[in-house]
Amino acid sequence: MQQLQWLRKVSRKKLYYGITLAVVGLCIIGGVIWKEHSRPKAEVEHIPVVRTAVIGGTNSVQGYTYSGEVRGRYESQLAFQVNGKIIKRNVELGSVVGVGDVLMQIDAKDLQQTVNNNSAQVDSVESQLRLAESNLNRYQQLLNQGAISQAQYDQYINAYNVAVAGVRQASSQYAQGANQLDYSLLRADKPGIVSTITAEAGQVVSSGQSVVTVVQDGEREVAISVPENRIEELRKAREIKVSFWALQNVTIDGKIREIAPMADQITRTFNVRISLINPPPEIKLGMTAAVIVASNNTQPIISIPLAAVYQDGNTPKVWVVKDDILTLRPIQTANFGNGTIQVLSGLQQGDRIVIAGVHKLKEGQKVKVGGDSL
Repeated sequence: MQQLQWLRKVSRKKLYYGITLAVVGLCIIGGVIWKEHSRPKAEVEHIPVVRTAVIGGTNSVQGYTYSGEVRGRYESQLAFQVNGKIIKRNVELGSVVGVGDVLMQIDAKDLQQTVNNNSAQVDSVESQLRLAESNLNRYQQLLNQGAISQAQYDQYINAYNVAVAGVRQASSQYAQGANQLDYSLLRADKPGIVSTITAEAGQVVSSGQSVVTVVQDGEREVAISVPENRIEELRKAREIKVSFWALQNVTIDGKIREIAPMADQITRTFNVRISLINPPPEIKLGMTAAVIVASNNTQPIISIPLAAVYQDGNTPKVWVVKDDILTLRPIQTANFGNGTIQVLSGLQQGDRIVIAGVHKLKEGQKVKVGGDSL
């Protein structure tokens, strides 16, 4: 019996010690696990891969392109020389006219009445002249017979001279009226093509008001507008080429014919006329033209994609990669191309720049590069 009790005591102690050892072991293991999990992990640096390109220059001529319109060398803006109401228009836009062709006509009723009045005045003064001449001849005979004095004869001489002057005056008025009647017809003074019509039948116009523009046959040229900071460069241009939007395969030479001495008050640009040398017949008035002015300075031109430009305020910049480190560099830009832009300064041949995702990068960032030369 005592042995059983002793065995029970021994079993309880072993169970107690076993449980205690198990709890302690679990605590130790949990502490180790917690320590391992709570230890800060080493950070893995993420190096992005960027698309880059190496700058390469092309020895080409720098120039500028101006848009313009094909015009005639001589353009006559025709107007009536008398006031009146237009009753007839004989031409349309693009009509070919010759010398003396009637373009428009105004109502000439009042002008015709003026001519009739002047004609009657001429008949009247001519009758007075014949009477004065008859009296002068009659009194000439009386003077020769001594029937009248010289003073009386001089009066008839004066009356005759007045009648002669009256005839000249009335004839001049009649001629003036006849001219006014002829001015009721607007005629072309040179052969050409009607390019503009600014008045219609039924409209009352005043003398000198332009109603029709006729481009004379002959030379063709392109009218362009040039800003003041490029006028001198235009004067010294080595070469001028003209292309046409509607004629893709036509490019001809041009030369400066005229540069306006003053800038336009609205656009603040100078109007320039470029003469076309041996233009083909396909070139029509009003066509859209592009005038390419080549500069005398031949230097390497750097063109980069527009996507490579990082706009920071008002200064354009690009990301330059050197030793896998990014540096933001300001540049000076020039003309735009087809998805590209010219760089005047800030880059050199051999520089590697980022050409995509430029707004996701930061100064001094380390990157991996890839790409080809521009």
